[in-house]
Amino acid sequence: MYREIDIDREKLTLMGVQFPTLSALESTANAIGSNMFEGFEPSTKSVEIIRDYILGKISLSDLISITKAKAYV
Repeated sequence: MYREIDIDREKLTLMGVQFPTLSALESTANAIGSNMFEGFEPSTKSVEIIRDYILGKISLSDLISITKAKAYV
């Protein structure tokens, strides 16, 4: 079931999480949206993690570790 998520392009926020640029916001929203069709339900924490990965603040191996530990909930 599709659930709408709160995106504010003027304030550059996604579910209340701040983004530095519109392109980073849109990249994250697209990644989350694609996964939502597969049943993923985003949380504020998961939005922060995906944002940080897209911005290069965490590595792919960090992202995999977080995912395996289910630390995104």
